[in-house]
Amino acid sequence: MAESVPTLTSIISEVAEVAGFLWQRGWAERNAGNISVCLKDVPKSDFPAHYQRVDIPLPEIAGDVAGMSFFITATNHRMRDLAHKPMENALIIRITEDGAAYNIISHIGPTELRPTSELASHLAIHSLIIRRGTSHRVVMHTHAKELIALTQIKDLCNEERLNKLLWGMHPETKLLVPDGVGFVPYIIPGTTALGEETVRALENHNVALWEKHGVFAIGPNPHETFDLIDILTRSASIYFLCRSAGIEPEGLTDGQIEELGKIKF
Repeated sequence: MAESVPTLTSIISEVAEVAGFLWQRGWAERNAGNISVCLKDVPKSDFPAHYQRVDIPLPEIAGDVAGMSFFITATNHRMRDLAHKPMENALIIRITEDGAAYNIISHIGPTELRPTSELASHLAIHSLIIRRGTSHRVVMHTHAKELIALTQIKDLCNEERLNKLLWGMHPETKLLVPDGVGFVPYIIPGTTALGEETVRALENHNVALWEKHGVFAIGPNPHETFDLIDILTRSASIYFLCRSAGIEPEGLTDGQIEELGKIKF
């Protein structure tokens, strides 16, 4: 059976629902966090016939996503508001054919909206997804406090040790996030350098953890992308529950983790 083509309405509805999850988890304080969805599979009839044809320059040429459209959260807007009024707190943009700028296709609200300040990172990651040829179309950034707390521990600011801990706290973490997380040392938010390092971290992972800042994840739809972050934070929570009880968690052995890696889930 052929996979159903998502509609623009269904995508916006799902993003709004997940935005509520992020707020409820305490991962989206004030205007923290951002989500973007590539709309390349959405029928053209779903888009408005007329839109703002003003080119807004991009800091870098986004050639891999030239001509594509995205539903993306707006800068300085809150996830808790997005959950209730998505089109007043997000917008649809289209990258120009030369990849040098974007046009605003649609938004509703009393003021002009602009995409998240992490737009450069989002477009760089969507470009990576296009080059990888996967079915992923969602990029999600949030401040998952449990994962951020891990990066406050110097010894865990290391990709190998970080993944061993996360996989070791619960077997399903290895089953559901078999490639683990990529680690990105601290870089000033909103910069091209951060986007470049995030792309590097996501070349072999679907989740990148930014030191002392937050997490980026990619997935086929908003719910499954959220699930990746949710699963990883469970492992982090188990670790901190043990530590708060005065126990150094034993974790799964290397052999047990390797055994889980052989299971096709």
